[in-house]
Amino acid sequence: MFENPLFLIPFMAGLAFTVAGLIMLKFPPKKINSLYGYRTANAMKSQERWDFAQNYSSKEMIKLGLLLSACCVFSFVTNFDPTINRNVGLSLLIVTVIGLLVRVERAINNKFGTQ
Repeated sequence: MFENPLFLIPFMAGLAFTVAGLIMLKFPPKKINSLYGYRTANAMKSQERWDFAQNYSSKEMIKLGLLLSACCVFSFVTNFDPTINRNVGLSLLIVTVIGLLVRVERAINNKFGTQ
């Protein structure tokens, strides 16, 4: 059961998202940089945007990480082919990453405009 990709991919990725979000919330990058933190062109336009993006994205990473980890429950109620399980697990991960980007960028634009 724990070898099922539909369990492993969402659970491990969700755990990584949650831990990364907690670390970023506790130790956010103070200055705009290209190594650590939520780094998009929109977030790096000003220090104020940067600070907001770091705080907001870390909270969203925690929420989405927990939600992604919870998706591993599907592996207990499905009996698909391993290839399908892998594809569904990877799809959940991709949707989560895209969802994180969309939610944070939308929040930045709502707060600061699209300048």
